[in-house]
Amino acid sequence: MNVKPDFSKNANMASTAPAFLSIYDMHAYYGESYIIQGISFNVHEGEILALLGRNGAGKTTTLRGIARMDDPQVTHGEIWLDHKHLHTMKSHQAAVAGIGLVPEDRSIIPGLTVEENLQLAQIVEPIGWTLDRLYDLFPRLGERRKQEGITLSGGEQQMLAIARALARDIKVLLLDEPYEGLAPVIVDEIEKTLIHIKEQGITTVIVEQNAVRALELADRAVILDTGSIVFDGSAAEVLENAELRAEYLAI
Repeated sequence: MNVKPDFSKNANMASTAPAFLSIYDMHAYYGESYIIQGISFNVHEGEILALLGRNGAGKTTTLRGIARMDDPQVTHGEIWLDHKHLHTMKSHQAAVAGIGLVPEDRSIIPGLTVEENLQLAQIVEPIGWTLDRLYDLFPRLGERRKQEGITLSGGEQQMLAIARALARDIKVLLLDEPYEGLAPVIVDEIEKTLIHIKEQGITTVIVEQNAVRALELADRAVILDTGSIVFDGSAAEVLENAELRAEYLAI
């Protein structure tokens, strides 16, 4: 059942906190393919939400829809961030409003150094995430600030992609497959960073095929199946429910 966004202090959502990011009855297409079929869910400020499901379930489409990218085509629904209606915005306006998307391919800009990639992301003078603060969070990037970003290792490129999103002083971090192709030790390092980001009050939505690691990190989980929501609740509940994991996550 779809639930209208409710930002009141007494909102009866998955927690007692008011919704911070709210998606209501979103429908989205890629060409003729009907990918997202009327989903609604809320994310609360400062929490980590794992958005899970099998390949093709609509996870990336949902992230790109929230970020107001040109594809997919969102044909219906409402997206709210901290009382602002994102569904009427273009992608650059959503970025200014506080949405930071880290795509699966990381989209590091060739020909630019680490520092230039970060500086390009700072649309306005940063209030919170200055270059010095980003280098404190990611010391490796500080050491390689003059190195071309595209020549970094896979893990370092992921750090740069996350740092570039933070450089906009975002409110919500959207991560699409951040662990893909990375060694477990690097995943550990990135997870520690995401926990630190959470402690700074930033809300995170993570799409990740390594569902167990995402669930161990997350506060809550939403599971998609063929463009519809089949579960919305605590991450711990999914970890404890073998039948649910087997049916919708194949784990």
